[in-house]
Amino acid sequence: MWSDLSNIYRRSDAESRSLSAENTTGAVGASAMADPKGEGAARELGVGWKVRPCLTLKAGETTTIMDNEGPGVIRHMWFTFSEKFYRDVIVRVYWDGDDTPSVESPLGDLLCNSWNTRQDVLALPINVNPSGGMNIYFPMPFRTHARITVENDSPADLGGFFYTINYTLESVPEDALYFHAQWRRTNPTPYAEEYLMADGIEGQGQYVGTFMSWQQNSAGWWGEGEIKMWVDDDGEFPTICGTGTEDYFGGAWCFGDDFTAPYLGFLQVRGKSGDAGTRMTLYRFHVHDPVYFKRNLRVQMQALGWRGEGRYLALQDDIASVVYWYQTLPHAPLPTLLDRNGREII
Repeated sequence: MWSDLSNIYRRSDAESRSLSAENTTGAVGASAMADPKGEGAARELGVGWKVRPCLTLKAGETTTIMDNEGPGVIRHMWFTFSEKFYRDVIVRVYWDGDDTPSVESPLGDLLCNSWNTRQDVLALPINVNPSGGMNIYFPMPFRTHARITVENDSPADLGGFFYTINYTLESVPEDALYFHAQWRRTNPTPYAEEYLMADGIEGQGQYVGTFMSWQQNSAGWWGEGEIKMWVDDDGEFPTICGTGTEDYFGGAWCFGDDFTAPYLGFLQVRGKSGDAGTRMTLYRFHVHDPVYFKRNLRVQMQALGWRGEGRYLALQDDIASVVYWYQTLPHAPLPTLLDRNGREII
């Protein structure tokens, strides 16, 4: 049963579990068992006194932070770590024994923090608070197994990787779909080519969110472009087309001010919109207006500004994105993730 304020009082047979560095398996009665052995900040207080609150992610290594049987639902995940590693820590999520991930993204971007910079986000599905406390509330049901890994794709060790994964053991409805997310980047976008956010999504499901990090490389207004969604075997032309970038993200008339709201937001991370070199982030969560598809989905965004004489300018900007959706399994493999040079913030 999915909980919200309308039904939070109802009795449930669900069993609560939590994963962290203090209980890496989620086992019953197995938290806070680490022994300081006379070392560290808890050396005088002993077992049970915050001995192992975080992990160190060694350079180049992949660490499993969830490897648990179902059925169940991940209900909340929280992370915090140095913003210098936001593009270098790669999170992957595997459902029900699948060998290919359903989620693959730099962890910072997945949680609406890009450009290796902390920013507060007051959305409902993803909530980020001072200083760098990143939360994701998308429910993630699984039937037999859930596995989550984090890879430190950096030449430096990352000390102080803190995380909590709260999940429940409970039956999963027959019609429950699996959470998916993927990250892409094009730097720069080729002239007069639309930015590809998602392609090759196959199965039945619903598209539930978009996050974009955008660096404008030309002066002037950059957000005339339209979002397009090709749904269920659309041909040359899509079923869904927006009216402008700021319109899709819930703003109007070139935004003007930053805002972060439950489902939509726009934040200037460095510089001021309209100036060449400005870096921005945008999000929209389709909580009340999912885009449903029965067979396949492709999503693109135009990078479009203005040039002289009232003519459009096809932009060549640095654009990255995360798209979020639910779908049936099996899923098509995600595209190959860019290497560290391809992800680097330059």
